[in-house]
Order: sequence, then structure tokens, then C-alpha cells
Amino acid sequence: MLTTILIAELLLAYFLGSVPSAVWVGKWFFGVDVREHGSGNAGATNVIRVLGYGAGIPVLLFDVFKGWFAVELAWLFPHAFLSPEMMVYLRIGLAVAAVLGHIFPVWAGFRGGKGVGTLAGVGIALYPLALLIVLGIFILVLALTRYVSLSSLSAGIAFPFVVWFITGERNPALVVLAVLVAVFIPVTHLKNIRRLLRGEESRFRFRRRKEVEKP
Repeated sequence: MLTTILIAELLLAYFLGSVPSAVWVGKWFFGVDVREHGSGNAGATNVIRVLGYGAGIPVLLFDVFKGWFAVELAWLFPHAFLSPEMMVYLRIGLAVAAVLGHIFPVWAGFRGGKGVGTLAGVGIALYPLALLIVLGIFILVLALTRYVSLSSLSAGIAFPFVVWFITGERNPALVVLAVLVAVFIPVTHLKNIRRLLRGEESRFRFRRRKEVEKP
């Protein structure tokens, strides 16, 4: 029975993460598949770049929400036989399932985004203070450079150091997850890293675009 519940939770977290808000908002309200425009990424930044803030902000908020809610599913099911330590592992498993769902969404042909927004929601659930600190790093780098990719990379790489040295987290599972985040973000941004090194990465514009960009 417990195994069935755990599998159901993980699948639910994956399906929740798979909700492709960027793709659906673009198609339903604008008749546009954002994966065919701008950076080609099914994420909030590209929605803002292609369709503007009115579309991008709701997408961002939902992506964050689904990461947070996926982790919180652990409290909505009966786990009388799980120790507090095992509950941590379960919440981490739900977090991973949601992020994988965002990157490989079953509802959108397994072509999703890079998972940064969903990771932010996971961070709110598992590392609230550390998330606030790395969010500050993200905003600072973005304000100085206007590169969203560089901001995400800076925040992601700083994350385990913030978790260990500033928040003092010592739970082995949470520390390892923080390190994996620092590895995961650069891996999903390899194309951006190459463009940054070549000086070809697009800078983020804070004013709304009036027309859909060409690929």
C-alpha cells in the first residue's frame, strides 16, 4: 500500500511538472508556439521575450507554483510509517520528478523548458532562506549584465555555497541536492554558455516587445 502511494505521488509530481504553461499560454491566447520563436525555450523568459510580460509573468508564477506544490504533495498523503528523514527523501524525489516533468513534459511532446522557474518553486519549499539569497544574486547579475542565462548560472552555482555556509544546512540529502542543482543549471544552459563565450547571447529587454520574434 505504501509503495503504491509513493509511486502515485511521484507520478503526480511529474504530471504536475509536465504542465507546459509556456506552450499552452502561447498557443491558446496568441496562436504561437514559443518554442519556434526567440530562444526556442519553453520557459517564462522566452515567453516574456516573445509575447510580453502579460503572458510571461503568469507563466513564471505557475512554473514556480508547480515546483513548490509538487514538493508539498508529501504532506497531502498518509505516511504514518515514514520517519522524518525519509520524508526529506520523499520531498526531494517529488522535487526531481517535477523538474523532470518541466524539462520533458508528457503534455507537450517532451519538449519543455530548462527548469529554472520550477527549481525556484522547489527552493521555496526546501530551502526558503537560501532561495531568497540566490534570488538576490540572480537579480543583481541581471541588473548588471541583462543576461538571464548568466544570472541563472551565477545563482545556480552559488546555491550550494549559500546552503552550506550561510544557511548552515547539514542534512546530507539536502546538501547533495544543492550541489546537484549547481551542476544541473550549467548542463541545461550549455548552449547559452557557448553563446556567452562567443559574445552572441541575447540580452534581456525590460520593455515589452510588440511583435513576435523570428527564430
